[in-house]
Amino acid sequence: MAEVLVTGGSGYIGSWCILALLEAGHSVRTTVRSLSRESEVRANLQRGGAAHDAPLRVVAADLTKDEGWAEAVQGCDAVLHVASPTLTSVPKSDDEMVGPARDGVLRVLRAARDAGVRRVVLTSAIGAVAYGHPDRDVPFTEEDWTNVDAPGIQPYQKSKTLAERAAWDFVRTEGGGMELTTVNPTGVLGPVLGPDFSPSLGLIQRMLEGKMPVSLKFASGYVDVRDVADLHLRAMTDPAAAGQRFIATSGHSLWVREVAAILHERLGVRAGKVPTREMPVWAARGVALVNPDMRMLRKLLGKNLDATSEKAQRVLGWRPRPVEDTIAETAESLLALNATRAA
Repeated sequence: MAEVLVTGGSGYIGSWCILALLEAGHSVRTTVRSLSRESEVRANLQRGGAAHDAPLRVVAADLTKDEGWAEAVQGCDAVLHVASPTLTSVPKSDDEMVGPARDGVLRVLRAARDAGVRRVVLTSAIGAVAYGHPDRDVPFTEEDWTNVDAPGIQPYQKSKTLAERAAWDFVRTEGGGMELTTVNPTGVLGPVLGPDFSPSLGLIQRMLEGKMPVSLKFASGYVDVRDVADLHLRAMTDPAAAGQRFIATSGHSLWVREVAAILHERLGVRAGKVPTREMPVWAARGVALVNPDMRMLRKLLGKNLDATSEKAQRVLGWRPRPVEDTIAETAESLLALNATRAA
């Protein structure tokens, strides 16, 4: 079995990747920005089913600094680069997100190459695939790239796109034979292990809490975090994955009203605060002009960013679970977390 480094072990996807690796019998090393979070990482993993004495080592390394990366990756056979730099406030310019994201990816890739790592799996995003394009009737595939020069592209999508492109350029020109694979998830949902979870879950949480009185006409694909972790493992081990991108999505994209309908069907009275009405696009665009929380969605209102995971299923044998089950389990998990906080 392999020795694998997972960057960002305190994060939502990172935690589930560690669990999948441990379940498969691998030894895992994971990075956190500060070792003060080690106990949190271990507690989250144990809630996910990891043994107390699981072969896991936690090390300190910050994506914005060179220190610690050579030691973190030394002796590893593969790297799952899941972590991304985080901002504590809204960026004043695109460069505040793009620079750290691109530099962090290159920092990890250089350390991995110098340590003789065989393959790196990079967690990218659908944000590097499906944005800045004219309306279309066919789903997005791995051949598509976000147009970062299009009007309305947000810093997050721009950072993911340019960081992934930088990774491919590096491996091609300076990789020294190291292999790269990228996983591009749509909105990531699924059970939570702690309070540090995917922003995609915020939609479900706001709906359950009654903070979204009406649905917006916004569409997204969704995928279960456990299936994202499974795809990372397949991308790490399957020879056919080398040099490939793989979109991770459970099926066709869903409008927010469709997500709301699933919650009502599966949760019954516990979904009492979930909206039943949809705001017209023209009205939502007007609100977005004055509401900073909605402004970033203005260009996406009424657009269906459908994508397909056919390639991952065909090449790697990946099989995502039904999105309806994932949405229901996400809600159940969030309700349980909220109940625990309130107790």
